[in-house]
Amino acid sequence: MDELTVTDNRADGQFEARDPDGAVLAFAAYVLDADAVVFTHTEVVEAAEGRGVGSALARGALDQVRASGRRIVPLCPFIRAFVARHPEYQDLVRHAPDPAG
Repeated sequence: MDELTVTDNRADGQFEARDPDGAVLAFAAYVLDADAVVFTHTEVVEAAEGRGVGSALARGALDQVRASGRRIVPLCPFIRAFVARHPEYQDLVRHAPDPAG
C-alpha cells in the first residue's frame, strides 16, 4: 500500500496509517518507557483488512522508531509477529535483562 502515510500521533500515543484522504486505516498504540516504545495494541479498520495496511503500518512505525534511536517492546501480538517474520527489525527489540546475571 504505497499510498499510505504512517505518522506518529504523539498526542494520542499511536502510530497511524492514513490513506491519501487523511482517513486513519490502522493504528498501533504505544507508551514510551525510558529508551523504548512499548507497542500495546494494533488495529486495522475492517474495510482495510487483508490489503497490507497492517504490515505497512508496522514497517513505517518501526522505521520511525529506528530513526529516533529508541528500542521497542512488542507487547502487541501483531507487532511481535511482524518482527518475528522480519529479521531486519529484530535488533530493535529490547529484551528483559536476564535475572540470572
